Amino acid sequence: MQQRLQKLIALAGLASRRHAEEMIVAGLVTVNGKVVTELGTKADPKTDHIKVRGRLINPLLGKREKIYVLLNKPKGYLTSMADPEGRPMVTELIPPSLGRLHPVGRLDFNTEGLLLLTNDGDFTNHITAARNRIEKVYEVKVKGVPSESGIARLCRGIKLEDGEITAPAKIRKVEETRTNAWFQVVLHQGRNQQIRRMFDAIGHSVLKLQRVAIGSLSDGKLKPGSCRLLTEGEVRRLLRSNRSPLRSGDRRREPSEPKAKVAARRSRFR
Repeated sequence: MQQRLQKLIALAGLASRRHAEEMIVAGLVTVNGKVVTELGTKADPKTDHIKVRGRLINPLLGKREKIYVLLNKPKGYLTSMADPEGRPMVTELIPPSLGRLHPVGRLDFNTEGLLLLTNDGDFTNHITAARNRIEKVYEVKVKGVPSESGIARLCRGIKLEDGEITAPAKIRKVEETRTNAWFQVVLHQGRNQQIRRMFDAIGHSVLKLQRVAIGSLSDGKLKPGSCRLLTEGEVRRLLRSNRSPLRSGDRRREPSEPKAKVAARRSRFR
């Protein structure tokens, strides 16, 4: 049966559909020896020879075990499968025995925290698709103390330097001192360096940024640089995850946590 090339590449576990589309446009995919750059192109893995960067993917489209990994990404690692500059990559932190896995979304080079990796393209598409509104929770330390009106602008959605307007966010101040403030930020968007750019837009640079939850998934015991397999229940809950649209300016308080737990995590975050 013919299917779109980007879906076949995702099913082979080589990339998300979005990244697969980028590879097609870049001329890295061939069908029966011919380079294909048209995104609407379909192929049948039973009759067509499909290669990505010269690698035949047909054998990968057979039945294979799907793997889902949670990594606590340290600062100073690139969320990518390759880097011409030779910087450290998150895939280097995953045991080779798990096979080739791709990141689900991304965390910036200097951002820490939870990151999923998998060989399941459909899972990646579900987690990253904007329509599913899966929330990601971040802890943010900023320089200075933003005003309430500035935070309200971020909650409603703010115009970034490139003219794009962010979706509404949920932001809660956790602590402040004379020189710094700490916030919990909940987003369902995933634009490049979005939180850093949001706070830059109100005049406060981000000093430290850490993702602590993806949808229903969190793990305060996973050490930086360590990873673990997801349980079947965690995968099911993530695949069921989606959120109703957030009202503009909504600043609902998240369920409270035990004070000791919050204090312990905050001390690690400093």
